[in-house]
Amino acid sequence: MIGAVLLGPWEAALVAFLVAVLRNLLGTGTIFAFPGGIIGALLAGYLYRLTGRDLWAPLGEVTGTGLLGGLLSFPIAKFVLGKAVAAFFFVPPFTLSSLAGAITGYLVLQAIPKAYRRDKTTP
Repeated sequence: MIGAVLLGPWEAALVAFLVAVLRNLLGTGTIFAFPGGIIGALLAGYLYRLTGRDLWAPLGEVTGTGLLGGLLSFPIAKFVLGKAVAAFFFVPPFTLSSLAGAITGYLVLQAIPKAYRRDKTTP
C-alpha cells in the first residue's frame, strides 16, 4: 500500500509480484501470494491516484487483497492444486491479514511527507 501511494499502481503491482516470487523462493509464501498482493497493490494505487486521499489506499488494499484476491485464489486451489474448498474460503483470512497490513501501512503513510508521494495527476 505504501508502494502504491509512493510509486503508483503498476509499479506497486510489480513490487507485489516480486515480493510474492521472493516469498515463494524462500519458502515463506504460497502461490496464493500472487493474486492477493498484486490486485491489492493495483487497487490501492488506483484509488489513491483517483482520489488523492490517504484513506482510499488502505480501502483498496483490503478490498483488492481480501475480497478479490481471496476469490481469485479459489480457482487456483481447485483447478491448479486440486483442493476442494468453498468459493469464499480464502476471503476471511486474506481480509484479516490485509486489514492488519493496511492499518500499519496507513500509520506509516501518515509519517511520510506529501512531497514524496506520487501526484494523482501524473500518469
